[in-house]
Amino acid sequence: MPDATPNTPGTRERLIAAMTDALRRRGLHGIGLTELLAQAGAPKGVLYHHFPGGKTELAVAAIDDVVARMLRGLDTLLAAKADPIDATRRWMAGATVRLSETGFESGCPLATVALETTPDDPALREALARAFATLRERIALALEQHGEPQARARGIAALIVATYEGGLLQARVAQSTEPITQATDTLLSLLAARSSH
Repeated sequence: MPDATPNTPGTRERLIAAMTDALRRRGLHGIGLTELLAQAGAPKGVLYHHFPGGKTELAVAAIDDVVARMLRGLDTLLAAKADPIDATRRWMAGATVRLSETGFESGCPLATVALETTPDDPALREALARAFATLRERIALALEQHGEPQARARGIAALIVATYEGGLLQARVAQSTEPITQATDTLLSLLAARSSH
């Protein structure tokens, strides 16, 4: 049994991992605090030690962590591929494979939480807006470095993020990779064809 004192190394990370898994599979409101703490192997006091704002603050930390991991994966692909469209295709394909491997149960937590939020969730909405903006900015920067004008790069990045999130949502409910594969292939083929002219 893990040591559950507030300063145990890894306790914060276990809480974030448990919240991330919950957000991917069930959304913020689909898991109770007791179940979340049990999954993390942490008592309630530890949650409030690391996240004084409780479940909402933990969800914001999980969103930030998810985006940081998404960016690391994207950056790795961008470093390995000269063409940002090809790197983006591989990034989206990786997400599609992960969704499929979980039996279409574990989607992108950003979209799952975004669909649940209301005006009464300003901290979550701010974290999600920041997350989507960060993804768009990173993709736009890669496109600009590849020669796209700034305004066009931003527009393409917005389309890519919308296709990624919307495609994953549709694939999850359809229990099929076809919606995201079709949307991704079409969008990225159009972009690749245009940039080759």
